[in-house]
Amino acid sequence: MKKSIFAFGVVLASTAGVMAQGTLNYSTRVTGSVVAPIYNTAVGESRKEGNTAAGTPAGTQTYLGGLLTGSGFSAQLFYLAGLDNTEASLVAAAGSVTTFRTSATLAGTIATSFQTLPLTSVGGSATLQLRVWENLNGTLTSWDQAAPFWESGTIKAGKSSVFNISGLVDNQNPNPPNMDGIRSFNIYVVPEPSTFLLAGLGAASLLIFRRRK
Repeated sequence: MKKSIFAFGVVLASTAGVMAQGTLNYSTRVTGSVVAPIYNTAVGESRKEGNTAAGTPAGTQTYLGGLLTGSGFSAQLFYLAGLDNTEASLVAAAGSVTTFRTSATLAGTIATSFQTLPLTSVGGSATLQLRVWENLNGTLTSWDQAAPFWESGTIKAGKSSVFNISGLVDNQNPNPPNMDGIRSFNIYVVPEPSTFLLAGLGAASLLIFRRRK
């Protein structure tokens, strides 16, 4: 009998541990709380971040590229328990890879879901970052797969700045906190090394010319 009670207690404690992990509302659009759609880039446009006048909170940024839509783009959430962690310390949230909605109203925003963050606690906090990429017709299924293609200039991708969230709830709570700290950003092509080289040579030539004058 005692063994049965002990075993039940172990199972109960284990279940409680799972239930106690923090959960948030994984969404970039919640009316009245956060509206931060993700944008593509136009030719020649570089990295930008910040909400437009239509965002929540309203900002002053402008984007030349259109809003991301459909299954050709993927997003993944990265996190770590606690506030103000570095980008390099963040890990992928299991099950957080998602795509973008297609309606005129919801374009640029991800498909909404509740996201549990292992190793966080109810009432606790976390540092977050959203990473987005062109998925090459669904063949790049995670950021780890996409990052080398982005770094080589093959695809467009981008990241939000890291931001904090507090007041995580358990996964049975119908009102998890929203990602209020995220802001709009765009995806872009990393310039090729030759581009940097040419830019450097141009700057050096200009400096030499000015000195000669």
